[in-house]
Amino acid sequence: MPRYALKIEYHGAPFAGWQRQADQPSVQEAVETALARLEPGPHRIGAAGRTDAGVHALGQVAHCDMAKDWSPFRLSEALNHHLKPAPVAIVDCARVPDDWHARFSAIERRYLFRLLMRRAPATLDRGLVWQVPRLLDVAAMRAGAAHLLGHHDFTTFRSSICQANSPVKTLDSLDITETEGDSGPELRFALRARSFLHNQVRSIVGTLERVGAGSWAPEDVRAVLAARDRAACGPVCPPQGLYLAGVGYPQDPFA
Repeated sequence: MPRYALKIEYHGAPFAGWQRQADQPSVQEAVETALARLEPGPHRIGAAGRTDAGVHALGQVAHCDMAKDWSPFRLSEALNHHLKPAPVAIVDCARVPDDWHARFSAIERRYLFRLLMRRAPATLDRGLVWQVPRLLDVAAMRAGAAHLLGHHDFTTFRSSICQANSPVKTLDSLDITETEGDSGPELRFALRARSFLHNQVRSIVGTLERVGAGSWAPEDVRAVLAARDRAACGPVCPPQGLYLAGVGYPQDPFA
């Protein structure tokens, strides 16, 4: 059976997350339902990562097996037709080897978090950013973020329901960029690692927001990391500002 890699973009608001659930809508279910309209029978797709309820994706990657030998362009066009009106789109499609796996073949994940700094309620970006009503100290946040780079035990930044075998991860990069968007001043956090723990990104951003607000000093981030205690973490920020931005592979299947 031919195997295909799918690059998927979605707005997470209507969904209970990526993973199929018995009684709530999911992105996985939307894509599998569209596949079933092309070829009858149950479809089970694998994905590079499971996003939570309300989290968006710019470059989620999944794979599917089809009975028919589709051209990648025709398959993506047909899926996009059947995905309507759900806010899900196949932005690229490629034929891959039979042993290629969206999750297990991946060597990195990239996340983006958007934080809007203004008092007036967001309108155009509502549901797409986390909004705080004050300007934050970006230099202090960058200083705090520096303590998180590298190979660490991230127990402090791990959800209590995380299913990962180990809390030890390597955070390869964490860049904070200040931009002046159409809605106002915005901070963009770009994080890159081979893999992430459940709620790790939202816990990190929530902690750094406390540093930017002046409630914590940058050096406090080192202390809470070393504590290896979930109770030491800052507030976990809401999901609507988080995006799965991309997934890296030894060879880009979409190149």
